[in-house]
Amino acid sequence: MEKVTHIINSLEKIAQEQPNQVVFQDVNHHYTYADLQEKSNHVAAYIDAHIAEGPIVVYGGQEFEMIASFVGCTKAGRAYIPIEKSTPFERFQLICSVAHPAAIIFTEEALPKEELEQLGEIPTLLYKEIPTADYTISHPVEGDDTYYIIFTSGTTGVPKGVQISHDNLVSFVNWELSEDFAIGEGKRFLSQAPYSFDLSVMSVYPALLSGGSLAPLTKEVINDFKTLFEVLPKLEVNVWVSTPSFMDICLMDPNFNGETLPTLTHFLFCGEELPKATAQKLVDRFPQAHIFNTYGPTETTVAISQIEITQEVIDASDRLPIGYVKEDTHVYILDENTPVAAGEVGEIVIAGPSVSKGYMNNKEKTEEVFFTYEGQPAYRTGDAGHMEADGLLRYDGRMDFQVKLHGYRMELEDIDHHLNEVSYVKQAVVVPKYKDHKVQQLVAYVIVENNPFEKPFQLTKAIKEEMQETVMEYMIPQRFVYVDQLPLTQNGKIDRKGLINEVNNT
Repeated sequence: MEKVTHIINSLEKIAQEQPNQVVFQDVNHHYTYADLQEKSNHVAAYIDAHIAEGPIVVYGGQEFEMIASFVGCTKAGRAYIPIEKSTPFERFQLICSVAHPAAIIFTEEALPKEELEQLGEIPTLLYKEIPTADYTISHPVEGDDTYYIIFTSGTTGVPKGVQISHDNLVSFVNWELSEDFAIGEGKRFLSQAPYSFDLSVMSVYPALLSGGSLAPLTKEVINDFKTLFEVLPKLEVNVWVSTPSFMDICLMDPNFNGETLPTLTHFLFCGEELPKATAQKLVDRFPQAHIFNTYGPTETTVAISQIEITQEVIDASDRLPIGYVKEDTHVYILDENTPVAAGEVGEIVIAGPSVSKGYMNNKEKTEEVFFTYEGQPAYRTGDAGHMEADGLLRYDGRMDFQVKLHGYRMELEDIDHHLNEVSYVKQAVVVPKYKDHKVQQLVAYVIVENNPFEKPFQLTKAIKEEMQETVMEYMIPQRFVYVDQLPLTQNGKIDRKGLINEVNNT
C-alpha cells in the first residue's frame, strides 16, 4: 500500500477515485467518500468564513457527522477536540477552560441554554445548520501542525490535553497499514471506542486512508447485551478494534466465533492489558484470524508496538508480551536516565516521530514527561517494563498511581480530588483492585461527614449520584469502604500503597 504523506490530500484522492465507496455505515444509513468530501467542505468553508483562529471542539457520539466535522476542521487548518456527548458538564467546562476553543460544533443537539451561558463567549453551531458551500483547500493541517487534541485525566482534577500533530498521526497510520499487520485496502473496521478516546484513532484513520469503511457501535447498543449480540453479526466487519474488556463482554455470547462472524480476519487490542484467558478464547474461537496485542500511551499516538498472539505466544508467557516496536520508533528501558541491561525492569521511555509535542497550555506537566533523548522527542510513560534480547517488549505494571480500567486511563489523584468534593465525604482515597495483573475495580476508602442515611448502600448511592455531576462514569469507584481514619505514612501522607496491598490481599 502506498505510504501516506499528507492526510487531507490522500482523502481527497480516494474521494476522486472511489467516490461511491462506502466510508461509514450505521444501522440506518450509509455514507460515501463523496459524501465525506462534500460535508467536510461545508464545515471547512463555515470555519474559514466565521470562526476565529484556534482549535474546534466537536461534541457528539458515534455518528458520521463527527467524522465529517473532524475532516472539515483539519481542511480549514484547525485542530479538533473530540468530546463524547455523555461527558459531565463540569468536565466539559474544565476542558474548555484549558483549551480556549474557537468554537464548538454540536453534531446532534446543543447543550441547554443555561449551560452554554456558563461556557462564556465561545461561538457554538449545530452541524445540521451549517450551510452548503464550495470550498478550495488551501491551508490544511499538515507537518507539525496539531491535528487533534485528546483530553485525559490529570492529577489535580484538571484534564490534560494531549496534542497530536499531523506527522505524529502519519507515522501511526503508515505503521498500521504496513505489513506488520497486513490488513490490506478497503476493509471494514469496527468503530466502537468513543471518539474522545484515542483508541478510536486505531479504526478511524487507517480505515479512511485505505479506502475502507467504519461500522459504528453506539453506547445504546453496547449497553444492551441482547441487542449487541444481535447486531454484531450484521456489521460484517473485517478488522476488530477494541479494549480487551469490551471483548470479554462479547465473548459472553457463545455464538461469538469464526463460524457466525466469518468476515473477521483481524483483531487489534489496545488501551489496557490483554489477559491470557481472553486471548486463549479468541484463538480457540477464531483459529483463522490474526490477533494482535498492541501497546502505547495517548502521548505517543495510540500505539507503538505489536505482536501477533498465537497459541505458541500464549503457551510461552505467564503475561502476554506487548510486542515489537515499530520501525521508526525507539524504546529505552531506563533507571532514572540510565539504560538498564536486556531483561532488567525499568521505566519505558518512547522516542520517535509519533511522540506528542506535549500537553496543551500546560508547560509544567509537559516538562515533567516530555524531553529529548538521543536526539529525538521522547516521553516518559511511567510504565515499568523490560526488553528481551530479541527486542520483544514486556509490560511490568505502573510506576505511579495512574491506572487503566476498561481501557480508560485515569489518575487516581484525579478521582480523589472529585470524590473529596462530594458533600457527604470528609476525606477519601481511591485504590485499584487487580485480577490477573489487570485493574478489576476501583475501591474508595471514605471517611464520611454527618449524613441522613441509615444504611451504607443509601450513602453509596448518594455519593455516586453526586460524583456523576463532575466525572465520567468509568471514574466512579465500584466499591466503597467506610472507615474512621485513613492510614498514614511516616511522612504524614495517606498510605495509598498500604491500602493497595490491603485490598489486593483480601
